[in-house]
Amino acid sequence: MKIFGIGMNYAAHNKELQNSLLYIEKQPHEETQPVVFTKADSALLSGGKPFFIPAYTKRCDYETELCVRINHLGRSIPERFAHRYYDEVTVGIDFTARDLQEELRQKGLPWDLCKGFDGSAAIGKWMPLSHYGKGIQELNFHLLRNGEKVQEGCTADMLFGVDRLVSFISEFFTLKTGDIIFTGTPVGVGPVSVDDHLEGYLEGEKVLEFNVK
Repeated sequence: MKIFGIGMNYAAHNKELQNSLLYIEKQPHEETQPVVFTKADSALLSGGKPFFIPAYTKRCDYETELCVRINHLGRSIPERFAHRYYDEVTVGIDFTARDLQEELRQKGLPWDLCKGFDGSAAIGKWMPLSHYGKGIQELNFHLLRNGEKVQEGCTADMLFGVDRLVSFISEFFTLKTGDIIFTGTPVGVGPVSVDDHLEGYLEGEKVLEFNVK
């Protein structure tokens, strides 16, 4: 099982983190491509288990995202057929050791240490896409932190849609049943603290809930 993350896939979030202007436009330029990183399988956090903030970071941020799960084997998938390779969605949180990420970026180093650590890929209950009666690029999601809405997004605002992501990733990796794609986070990321209670919602329905330790 592989876990893929997508960086800088919402324009407002890119401005929030002051990322490259190449990704600020609402629609991607033809010469750009998705930013892809991977997480270790030990990063997966499911079933409502608590998230433990790593001791080596002073700021660990939540990044709420729509996640899709691959349902059968695929390689070099044309974008027009990509919708056939997933049929379940959920809300996930891509936890990021933000201070460590900034240090790695300044040194031009990979993101593995700040993105792929144990428990950094929290996922909620998988739901059939058909349950929502909407297309994959029409879904709304949000996060509550201690009962307060702190982040919300709509997949319509993605710079690279889900089908494009599936197709692009499959050019480099054979996608297998059970692989997960975190499709990018909208504006509103922020730090978590010990004893926080997090709840993720997809189309107004709670699919994710756990505590921070």
